[in-house]
Amino acid sequence: MRMLWVLTGAVLLQGSAIGACPPAGITRAELLSLRAAKWEVPDPAKRQALALGMLDCLADPDPALRDDAAFESIQFMLRGRQLDVATMQTLRVALLARLAEADHAGFSRPFAALALAEVVRADRIQSFMSATQRHEIVGAGSAYLRTLRDYRGFDAQQGWRHGVAHGADLMLQLAVHPALSPDEQRTVLAAVAAQISAPAQQGHFYQYGEGERLMAPVFYLARRDSISSEQWQAWFAALSVTPGPFTQTSLAQRHNLKGFLQPLYVALGESSDAAQRARIMPHVVKALRQLD
Repeated sequence: MRMLWVLTGAVLLQGSAIGACPPAGITRAELLSLRAAKWEVPDPAKRQALALGMLDCLADPDPALRDDAAFESIQFMLRGRQLDVATMQTLRVALLARLAEADHAGFSRPFAALALAEVVRADRIQSFMSATQRHEIVGAGSAYLRTLRDYRGFDAQQGWRHGVAHGADLMLQLAVHPALSPDEQRTVLAAVAAQISAPAQQGHFYQYGEGERLMAPVFYLARRDSISSEQWQAWFAALSVTPGPFTQTSLAQRHNLKGFLQPLYVALGESSDAAQRARIMPHVVKALRQLD
C-alpha cells in the first residue's frame, strides 16, 4: 500500500482539482484497497491531496466510489484530525458551491451536504472557521433542506440519494455547535419545519427514515434555553395537518408528521434532561393527539 503512494502521490498532488473519479493516477481497485487499509496515508501532503481528490467522487453514481471511498475517506480523515486547516477550508468552499449547483442525477448535493456536516463537526471539535463562514453554512444548508424536492431514496444499483436525511444531518451538526446564535438556531428550525411539510404537496410519503433524521436537530436544539416557550409553541402549531376529508395530500401530511413526532417523543422520553423535556414534550404530545 505504501508503494502505491510512492507511485501515485505526485500525480494526486497535481490532480486534486481535476474533475475525475477516481482521481488521476489511482484506480478504483486501488482506492478500495486503501479503504481496506483504513486510509493509511503516512505522508501528510498526500493525505491532503487524497481528501481533495475525493470531492468529485462524492457525485459519482458508483456507490462504492461515492459512499465507501469518497465520503468514508473524508469522514475518516476529518474525525481523525488528519487534515490541515487549508484543506478543510478548501472542502468547505467546494462543498458549499455544490449545494447550489444543478444536480439532475441526485448524488452531488446530498453528499455535499453530508460531507459538509463532517466539516461542521470538525469545526465544533476544534474551531477553524470564522463566525461569518459558519453563518454562510447555516444559510446555504438551511436553504438546501428547505427547498429540496428530490425525494429519491435507495436504488439497488446506485445506492442512496438521501437528500432530506443528509440535509438533516447537516442541520444536526449545526444544532449541536456551541457557537450557533439564537437567530441561526431558528433558521435551522425553519428549514426542518419546511421539509416536514413540503413532500405532502407532491403527495409524497416518507419511507426511508427521514422523520428520524429530521427530528434529531430539533431534539438537540431543545437542550438549549435560547428558544422561548412561545416560540416552540408557535413552531409546533405550524406543523398542524390540514383538516377536512382525506386526500393524498392530507394523508401524506399525517404520515410524514407522525414519522417526525413519534421518534421525537421516544427520544425525549429516554432523555435525562428534564429541562429539555419540559420545553417541548407538551407540544409533541399535543401534536400527536391531534393526529389521532
